Amino acid sequence: MTSTTDLAGTASNRTGRFRRLAGTGLLATLVAVVVTTLAAALARAAGVDFAIPDGGETIPLSGFAVLTGVFSLVGVVIAAALLRWSAHPARRFLWTSVTLTAISLVPPFLVGAAPTTALTLLALHLIPAAVMIPTLTRALS
Repeated sequence: MTSTTDLAGTASNRTGRFRRLAGTGLLATLVAVVVTTLAAALARAAGVDFAIPDGGETIPLSGFAVLTGVFSLVGVVIAAALLRWSAHPARRFLWTSVTLTAISLVPPFLVGAAPTTALTLLALHLIPAAVMIPTLTRALS
């Protein structure tokens, strides 16, 4: 029979793990945003124009920051859901996040951008993945 103390301890442990995951995820998100935006700024300074012919616009540096932040936070939410509902959250998160990252590598080649822009966008997808995936996987272990 499970005692009330055991149930309280389990809930407290789960809450503690969730808080650590959330804190780690938010810090990793901040790092991913800064590093990705800095890489985009360096690429722009090196001559990459980030022009997307299909829409006729150029991607602003703030666009990299905002989208990196939003999708990094989506990763934190996925990690939190797996922590709550999966028996093996780290393994499931790693599989899910690598799959989603691979899918995200396709659009830069579909928008008709110059090869330098497409390859730079590809690298700019991999930078936040290199920050977020290992950090959140470790936090789930």
